[in-house]
Amino acid sequence: MKPIALFTLPNCKWCEEAKFYLKSKKLKYNLIDLSKNKEVLKDCQKHGCTGAPVILIGNSWICGFDKNKINKELGIK
Repeated sequence: MKPIALFTLPNCKWCEEAKFYLKSKKLKYNLIDLSKNKEVLKDCQKHGCTGAPVILIGNSWICGFDKNKINKELGIK
């Protein structure tokens, strides 16, 4: 399984949806709060992501909560 990192912001509805979705699929992930880590925020922005959540699966960056992209990247239905 590819490593998963979930970058979130406080009080973000879509970040909560992403957490719930990954948990529902029983996927382990590293949770990173973008409001507490400015270097990671800059890294997300370098990859074209302007909001949260950002999901990094292996080397693939997914900007926003997109179930189809997450499933495709992980090879799940």
